[in-house]
Amino acid sequence: MTERSIGTKEKKVTDFTTGSVGKHIMNFYWPLIMTSMLQQIYNFVDAKIVGTGLGDNSFAAVGNMGSLFFLIVGFSFGLANGFGVLLAQSFGAKKEDELRHRLAGTIQLSIGLIILLTTFSILFLPTALKLIKTDDALIADCLKYGYIIFGGLAASISYNVSAAVLRSLGDSRTPLKAIIISSIINLSLDSFFIFVLHTGVERAAIATIVSQVISAFVCIKRLSRIEMIHLSREDFKNERRIYLDLIKNGLPMAFMNSITAIGCMVVQSFINGCGVDYTAAYTACSKYLTLFMNPASTAGNAMSAFTSQNYGARKFTRIREGYRVCLIIALVAYIILGSVLIFQPYRLASFLITGDSAIKLACGYFPLVGRTIIIVDCLFVVRCGVQGMGDPVLPMWSGVLEMVIRTGVISYFIGTVGFNAAAYAEISAWTGALLLNIYAFYRKLLPGLKEEKKDKREETGYGKKGFGYFSQKGEDSVQSNRC
Repeated sequence: MTERSIGTKEKKVTDFTTGSVGKHIMNFYWPLIMTSMLQQIYNFVDAKIVGTGLGDNSFAAVGNMGSLFFLIVGFSFGLANGFGVLLAQSFGAKKEDELRHRLAGTIQLSIGLIILLTTFSILFLPTALKLIKTDDALIADCLKYGYIIFGGLAASISYNVSAAVLRSLGDSRTPLKAIIISSIINLSLDSFFIFVLHTGVERAAIATIVSQVISAFVCIKRLSRIEMIHLSREDFKNERRIYLDLIKNGLPMAFMNSITAIGCMVVQSFINGCGVDYTAAYTACSKYLTLFMNPASTAGNAMSAFTSQNYGARKFTRIREGYRVCLIIALVAYIILGSVLIFQPYRLASFLITGDSAIKLACGYFPLVGRTIIIVDCLFVVRCGVQGMGDPVLPMWSGVLEMVIRTGVISYFIGTVGFNAAAYAEISAWTGALLLNIYAFYRKLLPGLKEEKKDKREETGYGKKGFGYFSQKGEDSVQSNRC
């Protein structure tokens, strides 16, 4: 791994623009996947604690908040990743002044984002629950849980932004450290509140906020020790161009996540309209689907960081090589985890839910998505590659396409095939989005590859009249003979 020293106070950050492509990506990927899997496992165990300690209704209530939470937090996550792409491009291009100005702008915009999203989510939570047709039996728990979770958005957004900055500098280890610490605290508090104090879902929400505060603190502390990005007052006096660049790159990625979340909310509303068993089954299926998509999703995050730095350095051949490595990761994940979904549906469902009816519904869903999850695995890699090359717009439109397809499929099939319509909606949406992002990826990559090839020819003398050196040598021989 090629690392650049940045001062005596702190160790190093990783430069992806030189050295072995495969080694870089895998060294970055493993801490990243451990972080992501730990988050998902924590979500699983957290759900298990709530379901076991408080029952299926509380489990369904917390799960019902998933699409709403993704709508808000997904927006901030997309915005943070959009900012991170520009930071990584500045780092890859070795433009340290620009890097600091962009980081200062990221901090300022993030503070505004925290205020806006916290206010919006708290005010509109009751209306949102009605829009997704939440069962009356779940409303009280949803409100208790939701007000606390959305009230603590500052912690979640701070972690997302600081982790995105670290990844842009090639550091995937610190977010892992942060998640390990916060997960231990979260699960310990959950167990204590529910099994010892016998409290409700509101204490589970408090445990989540406390853990997110700690994870944000760990990441911010690490950033404060990197001398390259120590900020002065001058760094915060940005030109309008800096803010516009950040917003231009961040907003489409944020909207893409939110549009996808809206599509999921539409699916959730159709599912909720069929009763609590459907809601519990869909919550379990969503938990597993998110978990099993995680290795490929993480490969996409690695692809984004790797691509961003190399795009800033104009090294397109390395981007293509990184693309192949990340697709291989996605394929391996599909073979292993797709098989589990196909062959072990009952064990998966019965681990999270207890009702026979809900388990039966989930058992029909798992094999369908297990056979086709490779589509979304590839989507993560390709879409993140497009975003890393500075094109957030077409991925955003792919999010719109996903929403349209999800809405159309679930509304058409829910009345005829029942719960499995949710699986068909996912598969169809993934397919449409993948095709659009493949087009966008090669539209950005191919001109860059041609440009890089042309530059190499010019550097070596090839492409000039008579093939450079050999032509000149031939001309010298001719002149000699003439003499």
